[in-house]
Amino acid sequence: MNRRATVSRTTRETSVEIALDLDGIGETDIDTGVGMFDHLLTSLAHHAMIDLLVRTEGDLQVDEHHTVEDTALVLGSAIDEALGDRTGITRFASASVPMDEAVATCVVDVGGRPYAMLDIAFNGDRIGALGTQMIPHALEALIRTSRSTVHLSAHGRNDHHIAEAAFKAYGIALRGGASLDPRRQGVPSTKGTL
Repeated sequence: MNRRATVSRTTRETSVEIALDLDGIGETDIDTGVGMFDHLLTSLAHHAMIDLLVRTEGDLQVDEHHTVEDTALVLGSAIDEALGDRTGITRFASASVPMDEAVATCVVDVGGRPYAMLDIAFNGDRIGALGTQMIPHALEALIRTSRSTVHLSAHGRNDHHIAEAAFKAYGIALRGGASLDPRRQGVPSTKGTL
């Protein structure tokens, strides 16, 4: 089963190209121009065991908003495409990740219903070049275009730890929900369709 996707998107504000393999080993090559965002995407892919290539050029002379949002939109679309019709997936999964004083918990349903419930509390406005308000915004964009339901909470004292724990928890839960169950015939729904 080939669960790979390559998706690109070009606007007046950004140019994004993403290639991924859902059944990879967590290898990454990520360059968005926003160091902290690259770090978070690397953590997500590493723990989701997704091989991920990201190339984004954006209007960083304005700010990081369009670059981060558009990268997240394309990443979600690539995950959706790689999941295909979702035949044989586990569908539901959860994970909790501690990072020193911070902890994040994530529950996912990758069955095709887009919905995000995020409770991520930051203490400051920025982590490096990344505004903390962009972190839940990016996650919402990614979740919506990946056609998943995600409940994700993260709290702590150190904003770097909070953000990283959130992306790691999401990555581990995504790996579990997207994993293939060899016993499953068809899609994981009592309705017979997703």
